[in-house]
Amino acid sequence: MTPTDAWTAFATRDRSADGRFVVAVHTTGIYCKPSCPARRPKRENVTFYKDGAEAIAAGYRACRRCLPDDVARDTAAVAHATRLLAAEDAPSLDVLAAAVGYAPHHFHRLFKRATGVTPAAYARAHRAERAADALAVGTSVTEAIYMAGYAAPSRFYADAAPRLGMTPGTRRRGGTGETIRWTVADTSLGPLLIAATQRGLCRVAFDEDGSALAIRFPHATIEPGDESLAGLAEAVVATVESPDRDAALPLDVRGTAFQEAVWQALTTIPPGDTLSYGELAARAGHPGAVRAVGSACGANPVAVVVPCHRALRSDGSPGGYAWGLDRKAALLDRERRCKR
Repeated sequence: MTPTDAWTAFATRDRSADGRFVVAVHTTGIYCKPSCPARRPKRENVTFYKDGAEAIAAGYRACRRCLPDDVARDTAAVAHATRLLAAEDAPSLDVLAAAVGYAPHHFHRLFKRATGVTPAAYARAHRAERAADALAVGTSVTEAIYMAGYAAPSRFYADAAPRLGMTPGTRRRGGTGETIRWTVADTSLGPLLIAATQRGLCRVAFDEDGSALAIRFPHATIEPGDESLAGLAEAVVATVESPDRDAALPLDVRGTAFQEAVWQALTTIPPGDTLSYGELAARAGHPGAVRAVGSACGANPVAVVVPCHRALRSDGSPGGYAWGLDRKAALLDRERRCKR
């Protein structure tokens, strides 16, 4: 993040910037987190540091109002909570909050802000993932339900079946009966495959066509798109040509709970902004899982719609991009020009 971006985040009290840097104020000798509610100093009286340790080394002390050093504690608490929620017997909110040392209502807000989902939704994602894994290896539907940690089939059908995107029986048969419609649209960055089920986009990728879908979805019915896909395809192309206009497009993508947390975190990055893989890991609730975050970005099935091009290495270099670094650079350049 550049000093200009950091100042903008500080000036607007951007909570999503908390933990990414601290703000040292020369006239008071204190350092704050970006969202501190205190009155804003003049720009010339501010220096940005990576963390509290750097600010302390420079002679500053922590603000007693916003408690900037508690951000690290918050991050550690969310990381611990994600591990507890991944268990088959995921704890209730009260038990979870007590385990990490927070009041339930406060931790609920903290967890959602950090991961993009509530603790209950995170736990449901893990249960659905376990059920999908069991169904994929041929386990019966009933066995898969109980192996995943559901107390009763009714709970599974209410929570997980919609998440799987198809009925459990269909899932067990490898997606047989699913219909995917596709088209290839021309864009200024090259041909773009756009494919969708009746629920939403399942694949958006440069330089692919219907044959690639047949490999990715071997048991689905693959058909050319009709008029029902045309409007959706037009909206996807618009996100390529005018990437400052993020659109809420319907999706039918499924990954592990970790991947989905990363993809959700990616959608919170405004056009023209970027996050490092480390910052993205923290926002997804998995501090330190930098390499895994990179893998989750690489597994993103919907180019541009889930903006994995906004993730960079900690040194500011582009890192990887499944559809080519030239396209990644072009998308970021367009967004930054639109933002000016």
